[in-house]
Amino acid sequence: MSGNGEFHIGSMRDFYNASGDGAVGRIEYHQQGTDPQAVYEAVIRAIETLRSQVSAEDREVLDASLETIRQGDGAPPGAFRRALGTAAGVAALVGEVGAPVAEAVRQMLALLAG
Repeated sequence: MSGNGEFHIGSMRDFYNASGDGAVGRIEYHQQGTDPQAVYEAVIRAIETLRSQVSAEDREVLDASLETIRQGDGAPPGAFRRALGTAAGVAALVGEVGAPVAEAVRQMLALLAG
């Protein structure tokens, strides 16, 4: 493990980042061959985990975002991306506990960007 909290398990393509005293969960990402369905599911799992750790008001916002995100391609144009942004905003506001959501959303946005 390096001093920055990143370490490798398995092939050199697999990276994990563990940081902060209250780190919750794990974000797993692969540099090549990223599976869009896996990233989509990681976003949902991360938001579901975060919602149990935030205030009732933030939980309402996350629930609304989840409702749209779960629609996937069936969401109205632009709604999916806005829901991702809203969830990432809550994640940023709550600090370290929101880091898994922020990272999962970053990965999804990178996939959407092509």
